[in-house]
Amino acid sequence: MIRLKTEKDLEKLRVSGKILASVLKSLSVVAKEGVELRELDELARKLIKEAGARPAFLGYTPGGGRKPYPAAICTSVNDTIVHGIPTKYKLRKRDILKIDLGVQYEGYFTDSAVTIGIGEVSNIAKKLMLVTKEALAAGIENCRPNGHLGDIGWAVEKVVKKGGFKAINGLTGHGVGFEVHEDPTIYNFGDKGTGVKLKPGMVLAIEPMVSAGSSDIVQDNDDSYKTADGSLSAHFEHTIAITEDGIEVLTK
Repeated sequence: MIRLKTEKDLEKLRVSGKILASVLKSLSVVAKEGVELRELDELARKLIKEAGARPAFLGYTPGGGRKPYPAAICTSVNDTIVHGIPTKYKLRKRDILKIDLGVQYEGYFTDSAVTIGIGEVSNIAKKLMLVTKEALAAGIENCRPNGHLGDIGWAVEKVVKKGGFKAINGLTGHGVGFEVHEDPTIYNFGDKGTGVKLKPGMVLAIEPMVSAGSSDIVQDNDDSYKTADGSLSAHFEHTIAITEDGIEVLTK
């Protein structure tokens, strides 16, 4: 069931999104060669707490997960797409790092992700990140009141295919706001004009996940997901609200 948000709900979600955007920006600046992934997690916890919020992912068990998530952020490197756990791993030149962050502020949840190149990355990595970011922008642009859910996936897939890459199978966007994950499921492919009608009050986490090789995934022992062929992956995400006037990006 899709749960619509009121203007009062959106006021809280705007605060949650603003906190998330600020923390994600700080993490992106700090993420450099030689930095341990767990250092980024420690910084995220500190900044979220100082802002009067809570990490949404900490202790949460996502669909398909086998145990509660042990960190505040997901740090997924290279072929790891999502749900990578922050460890002692030190970032290296040419890595591409996906940071996925969820924030809960007074019971209201937002979700966002970025992909960062560490040092000088390969040309394929640069293109992959650019195309994935463009796919997110296209998905958001097609999130109009009275449009359809399929419009989002159609727009994402069109950009990804044009770029010569593949949308990853089995991993999706989702509704968000009152919980970390809500209905509806948002696929990164689809047909325009199909699916649930988009209405004011919907709050959605749109998140293209794109592979430079195989679109298939494998689940690792730590519950993270990797590309089946070990190819590079990228991930960008924003939480958006559909309003009477159009679209509001809450995690910008």
